[in-house]
Parts: sequence; structure tokens; C-alpha cells
Amino acid sequence: MENINNQSRKQTLRDSKTLSPWQKGPFELDNAADIFAEGTLYDALIVGGGITGLTTALLLQKQGKQCIVAEAHTIGYGTTGGTSAHLNNFFDATYADVESDFSKEAAKLLASCGNESFEIIADLVKEYNIDCDFEYKDGYLYAETDDEAKALDEILTASQRAGIEVQESATNGVNVPFKKAIVFKNQGQFHPLKYIFKLAEAFVDAGGIIVENTFIRDSSYENGVHSAKGDTIAIKAKNLVYATHLPPGINLFDFRCSPYRSYVLGIRLKDEGAYPEGLSYDLKDPYHYFRTHIINGKKYMILGGEDHKTGHEDPAAAFEALEKYARQYYDVTDVGFKWSSQYYIPADGLPYIGQLPGGYPNMYISTGYNGNGMMFGTIAGRIITDAVTGIENQYSYLFNPSRIKPVAGFMEFVKENADVAYHFIADRFSAESIDSLKELEANSGAIVKYNGEKLAIYKDAEGNITALNPVCTHAKCIVCFNDAEKSWDCPCHGGRFDVNGRVLTGPPRANLQKVQIQ
Repeated sequence: MENINNQSRKQTLRDSKTLSPWQKGPFELDNAADIFAEGTLYDALIVGGGITGLTTALLLQKQGKQCIVAEAHTIGYGTTGGTSAHLNNFFDATYADVESDFSKEAAKLLASCGNESFEIIADLVKEYNIDCDFEYKDGYLYAETDDEAKALDEILTASQRAGIEVQESATNGVNVPFKKAIVFKNQGQFHPLKYIFKLAEAFVDAGGIIVENTFIRDSSYENGVHSAKGDTIAIKAKNLVYATHLPPGINLFDFRCSPYRSYVLGIRLKDEGAYPEGLSYDLKDPYHYFRTHIINGKKYMILGGEDHKTGHEDPAAAFEALEKYARQYYDVTDVGFKWSSQYYIPADGLPYIGQLPGGYPNMYISTGYNGNGMMFGTIAGRIITDAVTGIENQYSYLFNPSRIKPVAGFMEFVKENADVAYHFIADRFSAESIDSLKELEANSGAIVKYNGEKLAIYKDAEGNITALNPVCTHAKCIVCFNDAEKSWDCPCHGGRFDVNGRVLTGPPRANLQKVQIQ
């Protein structure tokens, strides 16, 4: 088996039907192909070909470890291919939050983590001459109400105490009226797929192996060796890293991390001078975020927001609300891109990076990035590399997956898991009964009762029917149809399946079962 597909890709694939601007190619993976030999004992198997997996793999390979990356689909298929690609040293968990929930020292450590993530990205861009549109920008955070202005004051002072370069600003960088704004200096942005494809190339050049379309279904551990099994492949390694958001199967992090989807538009504006020059964020919940990127020679305002839990609410309505919001403040000529992507919110605000509690020895995870995946995915590569190579890392305690904070995140933990319990029960009793499949609209899906059986049914544009068992193969919740992405989404833990029942993303390891109907 070759280490990579030895060909140019005109467009990369993603775990969603909508197209992000980053998917436009071509992307080259044209290194000389090594051969994967089954039975080889690797120092590390990294499952997942996004920013976390490839950063980890490259850093480990540079330390002299022999590594292999197994990606269930193709490089950048998951959240990295759908990110808005903001780079920040301030986070969704504000420094004021971290001071309150953890400590002032924890806030300073988090600030150091953000700065080091920037350094890693900048150093890799320079070392490998990566043309990925990497730029430093000012980042604005602004308040529109008196209550938000008070919260902004707390964020400002806590950020400064943590050592972050931030000050009050007379502008917020966008056309939205505001009461108060602050500016974080030396924030950034890049093209995420151009970046990780070069990481993949550098990893292979250093002797690493990448196997795509390799879904790791299960793993075992014996005599210091992990044995991971895919549909057509078996890989042995001394260390196993799950760079897949939630690790597969039922585990503690199903209860500590909640799946959310965020919605993004790529917008063309009539006024060339109206495009934001920096990065901007409001304080709404969920918040809006802005920046500008040039795609194929054209400027686009990248606007995101309208986040909600996966499998909840209406994705089409989220896109509509976001476009309405954009037109409220800008003269929009065209919406060239609209896409959504998935992320996980941790119960106490900080990610979980390190040894999997209750798992096999030398099994590592990285999850709970909130909306800061590019930064936490990068530092995860450093933390896990240090763990594998026996180096003490200053952030390992802060992000320890075994940490227990009885106060921080407790109410969020209770709320999210009550929601899971509700959907586990209530969704079993909610389905529309239909007498004929002709009642279903073309190019749509629904959970229905048909001939006395509850089914997940999709009808394509030609009227062909695909019927599935609607019970998620992960924790047995009932999936629902995401019409915007043409996927079946689980409202409990974020497992997602395509219209044929194949796993797209999330913790499920088995596809939805197909059902034959008359």
C-alpha cells in the first residue's frame, strides 16, 4: 500500500456536502511513495489526518520516531477542511473565565500556550517554505450593550494579567456599531489545507507513512504493542494517538464534550474598502466572527456564527440568519461559499490533551477544542510528542484528560448530559407516519414510521430510496436529517453518517444498518 495517493487533487473531500473555500485545489502529494508493510512495528500510529494528527506526526518524526498516519477518508476531510482558520492567543474560554474556574496561574499558562502555538505554526511555515497565506492581523473583540461592555472590561484586565498584548481600541474592524472594543495584537490567519498538505509532504519526506481511506475500527493492546484494525489493514505501534476529536466507542469524553456545528459564509462585497482588514468577534452567544481571505484572486469576507448543538435546530435557518445578519451591515453582491463544520465544547472550557483515562498505556487523545481548533490542534502536537518522547511539558497538567474540576463546568456538564438523556428517550417516540414513500420530497430525508417500522429514509433527486435503521451505532440515540449537509446527525454525541449510512465523523465505528423496504 502506498504511503499517499501519488496524484494531484483538483478538490479535496470533506465530511459535509457544502463546500468550503479551502477545498479548492489543486493540492499535490507527489512524494516518492514508500510501501506500507503489514507487520511493521511503528513507534506511533496517529489516527486522523487533520491539523492535530499531522502536526503530531511531523513533530514525532523529526524526533526520530517512525510514525504512520491512518486517515479514514482523505487528508483534511474533517474539521480542518471546514475551519474558518482564525489564529488567536485568546480563546473561547476567556482569560477571565480561566482565572475564575482554574486560577490566575492557569490563565498565564494558557496565554503561554497560545503564544507557543503561534511560534510552532510560524516556525513550520518558515522551515518548509509553506505558501499558505499565513499573515499576522489585529484581532478585535467588541461589545454592543452595557452588559457586554462590562464583560469586555473583565476580559481586558484578565488578558493583560495573563501577559497578552491587548488594549482598548477606537475601532472594532467591522461595520457593526459598538459601545466598546479591545484589540489583541499579532493574531493571525492562514489557508488550513495548504498548510496541512505541506505538513503531510514534510512528514513523508522525513520517512513517515500516510494511509488514506483507512478507517480504524478497533484496537487492542498486548505486551506493550497496540494492534489497530481497519477493514483491510492491521497496524502495530508502541503508541496510539487518536487525533479524531472524540475517541471512538463509549468513553468518559462522550459526557465531557458536547458536539456543535458552526456556520460560515464566504461573501463578496460591493465596496472593496469594506472588507475587514483584521479579525473581529462580537460577544453574542453564539458569537459572530469576521475576517477576509483571497480565494483564487478574489476577496471574500469570511463571516461565521449561528452555532448550535449537532442534530438540533435547522441548519438551513442558520445559514439564512447569517446571511440576513451580513446584509444588515454590508452591501452584499454574492455569497460565494456557505459551509458548516463541527467542533466540541469541553465541560470546563479547556481541551483534553494527553493519556486517555482508563485506556491502554501509551494511548493519547486530543479533544474539546471549542472554536480554537487550529491553535489547540497545534499545541496538542507538541504535548503528545513530548509525552511519547518522555519530555515533561508545561501544559500537560492544565490539559490533563484525567483532571476533575468539581466546580468548573459542572452546570454545563449537567445541562448537556440532561439534553443527551432527553433525546435518547424522546426521539424514540417522535416520527411521522406515512402510507406511501411518494409523500417524501425528492433530495430530502426524514425519520418516519413506514409499514410499522421506524426508519431513516432518504429520497434522492431521481426518486431513489435509501432506508436505514435510525439508531446511531455509537450510543443508540436516534439520528436526524441535516438537509443542508445531506447527512444523518446524532443529537447526543455528534456522530454523523452520509445518506447511505456510512460514518462521516464522530465516535461511531460502525455504519448505520441498511433496511430493505417494499
